[in-house]
Amino acid sequence: MNTQPIESARDSDLRLSHAALQRAALRARELALQTGTSIVVVQHGVLKQIDPAAQGTPLTVQAPVAPCGELR
Repeated sequence: MNTQPIESARDSDLRLSHAALQRAALRARELALQTGTSIVVVQHGVLKQIDPAAQGTPLTVQAPVAPCGELR
């Protein structure tokens, strides 16, 4: 198993994947907040429902999301 940090990977897609996953998670939380739905996650083997409104911090996404069917 490779123990080097992912940020030092030669492949640029792999290097940037962590930031992309963080943006996707943030967008999912923002969408859940807008629609009033819970986020379902598994933490330490336990299934949990998280209320995004209870986080207390405003959620923002770095780039606006394109509507379905439109490419950027």
